[in-house]
Amino acid sequence: MSNFRRGDTIVSKLRFHLLGLANIETHKRNSTIPFIQKIVNLARILKSYGHTVFFYGVEGSEVPCDKFIPVSTQAFLTQIYGVADRSKQFITFNPNDMAHQVFNKNAIQAILENKQEEDILLCPMGLCHKAIADAVNLLTIEPGIGYEGVSPSAYHVFESYAWMHFIYGRDHIENGVWYDAVIPNYYDPDEFPFQEKKEDYLLYFGRITSRKGVELASEVAKATGHPLYIVGPGSLDNPLENLSLGSEPHIHYQPAVGPEERAELLRHAKAVLMPTYYIEPFGSVALEAQLCGTPVITTDWGAFPETVVHGVTGYRCRVFEEFCWAVRNLDQIKPKLCRDWVIKNYSMERIGKMYEEYFQRISQLHKSGWYGPKEDRTELDWLKRYY
Repeated sequence: MSNFRRGDTIVSKLRFHLLGLANIETHKRNSTIPFIQKIVNLARILKSYGHTVFFYGVEGSEVPCDKFIPVSTQAFLTQIYGVADRSKQFITFNPNDMAHQVFNKNAIQAILENKQEEDILLCPMGLCHKAIADAVNLLTIEPGIGYEGVSPSAYHVFESYAWMHFIYGRDHIENGVWYDAVIPNYYDPDEFPFQEKKEDYLLYFGRITSRKGVELASEVAKATGHPLYIVGPGSLDNPLENLSLGSEPHIHYQPAVGPEERAELLRHAKAVLMPTYYIEPFGSVALEAQLCGTPVITTDWGAFPETVVHGVTGYRCRVFEEFCWAVRNLDQIKPKLCRDWVIKNYSMERIGKMYEEYFQRISQLHKSGWYGPKEDRTELDWLKRYY
């Protein structure tokens, strides 16, 4: 580990071993899988701060790093899962299937060959990566936790306070954990162009499941006289989900789309509907929409109270009448304020500073630990919010 100066501060240049997904290549074109976008952009943040990154993933991955070590192949995944239409089918994660077992075995061997004593292991998939963390004996962090399969083998970075407290409550954790943290997701504003003037359609973007509120989105669009674009993996007619929306004339369906078309749909929509029933860990589409200047209409629980400024960047609702009122009063939301909110609080530049503060802090566990001094500190802004 070496030191370098950034402004008035002496910081450590760190070495990271970053894990990808075991069942798909980690590539930006797979834009419907939020884990992938987080991994790619986290690597970009680490490299922007001058850190060394070893990335371990499936053949065909494209992640900014100093060294890419393929630990699985496309041919092997096809052998395990068959040929799937990723635009229509959900990606499932099973840490016990053959794809994960082989990925983990090969990653363990490669990390042991490349590691140094004070390196940091980043496990973005929790229990799916636990076997690796247990085997390589490195300081381990789970960045961007928005799932329930949290590994006890790591320090934890949650996407939202709502999700941290949900996990703590579920696991009966009654005291705070010093080296856990909440750092939200992060976005490149250039990937989500701003659009002031909107078209007249409403947009539902995501997995087509009952718990995501797709039926409620349809009912709200129908009641307010708007076409609804439903875009994502799944089916409008699915008995297992009690969905039968295929005959609704106001609905226009598209399977999952790539990054460029995703941004186009978001920027032109009158609003994005996210009436999620469950406790939403984060909900990246809400921030992507706001970056495009598009307001979002959501439920009033989970991470949404942290990510949606009610009456400013969208509306949070509790009953059907409120959802309909929100659609009819979108002219009160100023698109520029939506984008400004996200850039100030969720851009890669902003969140990069939060992660850098966190990584520098946790690296002190190799030195003087919790009581370690930081005599050159001039601010404590990493948790500030900007309105």
